[in-house]
Amino acid sequence: QVQLVESGGGLVQAGGSLRLSCAASGRISRINTIGWYRQAPGKQRELVAATSNSGNTAYGDSVKGRFTISRDDAKSTVYLEMNNLKPEDTAVYYCNLKDYRGTWNTYWGQGTQVTVSS
Repeated sequence: QVQLVESGGGLVQAGGSLRLSCAASGRISRINTIGWYRQAPGKQRELVAATSNSGNTAYGDSVKGRFTISRDDAKSTVYLEMNNLKPEDTAVYYCNLKDYRGTWNTYWGQGTQVTVSS
């Protein structure tokens, strides 16, 4: 059973920074993509950033140039460095893991709240 545990959310003023962490545990294929999605009230869940085991990364348009995703495979952890935060970044941030074991499997963390005040 794969588990994802997020940490690092909180309240920050506009222009500030936060760092989110997601620790993965369990049986995980080496072929995987791990990253972050977010969901604001009344809005659909959207991709924030993701990184694959081959080193490819993807970012949502609204966070490019401000957020950086990184992974430490030795610690089975992915990080999201968020800089120049804006009130519109306020959302619940969810860690997401997809791994391939003949078929693709998807796992979600419980979510962590990020609130940016103006």
